Amino acid sequence: MLLLGLTGSIATGKSTVSSILSQPPYSLPIIDADVLARKVVEPGTPAYGKIVAHFLATTPDLLLPPSEGQDVSKGRWLNRPALGRRVFGDSDEVKKDRLVLNKIIHPAVRMEMYKQLLYCYLKGCWAVVLDVPLLFENGLDQICGTVLVVAVSDPEIQMQRLRDRDSHLTREDAENRVKSQGDIREKSRRCEARGEGAGVVVWNDGGKDDLKKEVERVMEKVTRASPRWWAWLLLLCPPLAGFAGLWSYYRGQVINTRWKEQELAAKAKL
Repeated sequence: MLLLGLTGSIATGKSTVSSILSQPPYSLPIIDADVLARKVVEPGTPAYGKIVAHFLATTPDLLLPPSEGQDVSKGRWLNRPALGRRVFGDSDEVKKDRLVLNKIIHPAVRMEMYKQLLYCYLKGCWAVVLDVPLLFENGLDQICGTVLVVAVSDPEIQMQRLRDRDSHLTREDAENRVKSQGDIREKSRRCEARGEGAGVVVWNDGGKDDLKKEVERVMEKVTRASPRWWAWLLLLCPPLAGFAGLWSYYRGQVINTRWKEQELAAKAKL
């Protein structure tokens, strides 16, 4: 089974690409880290308890007021915009809060992700999409056979799309959210550095029709590199699937080590 790592940055169109891949002619299962991140912080979960314990004292509006008829026996729902204001920004305090939140959420999301991957493998899926905004930052690219980065050529496109989508955001808010997920152009370079078939950039500077054509071009490359018969062979031979998974992980580590060495060499020349 091919693990397709799908990433990008806020307002680059990653969710649109994910939607396209979930529909015919691709019909790929999608494991969305954002959906899982909401699931693992629902009232009553361990991650919810840790977030409330750490942030409630300094964030009075962290919890939403209960609505009529809502079951609050496990706790009130998190106020995501209020929590977002605590963790989006460049100040040292905000960065510390973001680190704390990530350490709470990411392990819980990973566990849910691995459960869904096992389910897709047992179903005999040819490929599954791991939709993860911080794929590189969390090291999940190492387990992916192919990484797709949805990118735009100018960050201004991101900020304009973000403000069109969320009209309540100021320009400063939009800039902070874009910066919090890293420079998309660096992600695209890192993706391409993985090599032919292992990393493909999906450019999204135009409209939705242009994006559909770009996805079609990209998936033709992916299908050539990982045919469907290979997925069926891995399903019928679990030891081979295990070996293929270990090889993919090893290759991912080698690719990441090479990238870090290239970045250090480039900085040394400055």
